[in-house]
Amino acid sequence: MNVGLRAAFNRLRRRVLRGALGRIVFGERSQGRDLPYTRIAPTVVIEHEGRLTLGDHVYIGPFTYLEASGGITLGEGVQITSHVSIVTHSSHRAMRLLGRAFVSWEGRRPGWIAGPVEIGAYSFIGPHSVIEANTRLGRGSLVRAGSVVRGSFPDFAVLEGRPARVVGDTREADAALLERHPEAREHHRPWAG
Repeated sequence: MNVGLRAAFNRLRRRVLRGALGRIVFGERSQGRDLPYTRIAPTVVIEHEGRLTLGDHVYIGPFTYLEASGGITLGEGVQITSHVSIVTHSSHRAMRLLGRAFVSWEGRRPGWIAGPVEIGAYSFIGPHSVIEANTRLGRGSLVRAGSVVRGSFPDFAVLEGRPARVVGDTREADAALLERHPEAREHHRPWAG
């Protein structure tokens, strides 16, 4: 199939899917488990879905891209807003180094970066953020909009920037909210400690 025809087919496919499945509905499966409270928008693109592990109560918003060849784990209650990219490999350096030989290269490509991504329970990823290979976010983390995240970060980190840096702790805002809404403490404590 030529590229122009394939592109037209993909545009038509996306338009049909948006029209038929425009609403986000509850209920998914991951690694053979039913996840009745997990929601994934119909416009989400998931590559290597068998390497994606989801907890329940996960939300993945519209126009998000998940490339899971190296493994992506999203803990319970993770919220990923719209237009987020989570990738477990980066090939642009290898492509520049190898040029046309990139597609036929035997063995590990020079410049290739690959590794898993793990996002801890009840973390939030703001819109237009990128989570790169070899990243671990602790539970209760918050990634502000437009951030580019790579590396390992502690529980409850507030991350911001390109590259992302720790700029706060979500427990501070949570403490103020729990003070105003003490009835939520019994639900917050089991996962937050």
